[in-house]
Amino acid sequence: MKPSSGSWKGMRPFLLLWVGQLVSVVGSSLTRFALGVWVFQRTGSATLFGLILLAGVIPGFVLSPFSGAIVDRFDRRWVMVLSDTAAALTSLALAALLVTDRLEIWHIYLVVGLNSAASTFQRPAYTAAVTLLVPREQLARAGGMAQMRGAAANVLAPLLAGFLVGSVGLGGVIVVDFATFLFALVTLAMVRIPSPPKRERKAGDPATFLHEATFGWKFILGTPGLLGLALYFAVVNVSMAGVNALLTPLVLSFTSAEALGAVVSFGGIGALLGSAAMSAWGGPRARMRGVVVSGIVLGVCITLAGVRPSALLVSAALFGMFAAIPIGNACDTAIWQSKVRPEVQGRVFAAEGMVSMATVPLTYLAAGPLADAVFRPLLVPGGPLAGTLGPVLGVGPGRGLGLLLVLMGLLTTAAAVLLPLFPRVWNVERELPDAHDDEPAAVPDAEAVPAAG
Repeated sequence: MKPSSGSWKGMRPFLLLWVGQLVSVVGSSLTRFALGVWVFQRTGSATLFGLILLAGVIPGFVLSPFSGAIVDRFDRRWVMVLSDTAAALTSLALAALLVTDRLEIWHIYLVVGLNSAASTFQRPAYTAAVTLLVPREQLARAGGMAQMRGAAANVLAPLLAGFLVGSVGLGGVIVVDFATFLFALVTLAMVRIPSPPKRERKAGDPATFLHEATFGWKFILGTPGLLGLALYFAVVNVSMAGVNALLTPLVLSFTSAEALGAVVSFGGIGALLGSAAMSAWGGPRARMRGVVVSGIVLGVCITLAGVRPSALLVSAALFGMFAAIPIGNACDTAIWQSKVRPEVQGRVFAAEGMVSMATVPLTYLAAGPLADAVFRPLLVPGGPLAGTLGPVLGVGPGRGLGLLLVLMGLLTTAAAVLLPLFPRVWNVERELPDAHDDEPAAVPDAEAVPAAG
């Protein structure tokens, strides 16, 4: 695999699609941020606030197998159009509830869940469409730009939402979000996404929707290198979900809410710079090295975030953490896009997302109770570990949370360091042949899915 040449030739349709989705993602992040503020201001409950995170991931696990089959059966542009339309309609329903003064907490969870369901179809459709729009040697660069969408949302959404909530209220934020959906639909209408090669079905192959919905799982289970790569990211996502759940209480244990905003912004800046660097650079020649190195940097930074109660240290750790994430994610996405045939990418990417994200809801559910009941008492004055780890991590409010983050960081670092010891995963780029668009093949049965190498 040659490194990116630095040319943007052939990228114009993708760039138009990317701009539309960037604006839409920022709009969705505005509403999500504003809804979180609305819930917390009215309840003061961190648990009810955290349930928004859970409502945003559960639908994906229920619908992912079916979303992949639908993406591969139908025009991917129309799948994205319908997904964006569904999300826009939920925003309108939310605005109507707010205007009529009928908005309740459970409405928030329902709307977040419906938006998550829409994105479950939109995400694999977009990723599979990129494979058809972007030259193969530019896939890592396109992956970096995809990461930039989330990074830009992380930087812009809190700033814009804070201003909009204060000036036009939650209703105004929802109107802005709806406008961004319309912009995304206009750009989708302007982009022609090629259809993947039609596969030929062998005589006797089942044609049921259920068979197609399970194909992604069969493919991954029959390809040990890609399965191992998905499982590695499942381990990494334990730590990332832990950071999402624990960062706010950790930072507030030693500084103010105003300082929290500044600390979090460093993470957004790191993500923006990391994804911009990946977009300009195109990634390393050996993408698995990019996955491993970024994982090591990520793990070390998570560990540093928990070591001391210092806003400066946590800010620096978040910057490094979120600068590393786009590089690892873009390299991972480029590997999958180059190794999986375009006509089955919707199903395979949906299954890969379920594997790699399977640990997220479990971590969201466990992080709070673990922090409060298990780790918090360990490093209070007179606690069991106050005399041993106390001199290193400190003793008092938030130090148990710091210990939990340190352990999660060490887990991520160990997973990245040990990944090259698994040859099927480490050598997946060499052992598994690239998919070729001009050679359509029948979808194999589970027994016929070739193993890597």
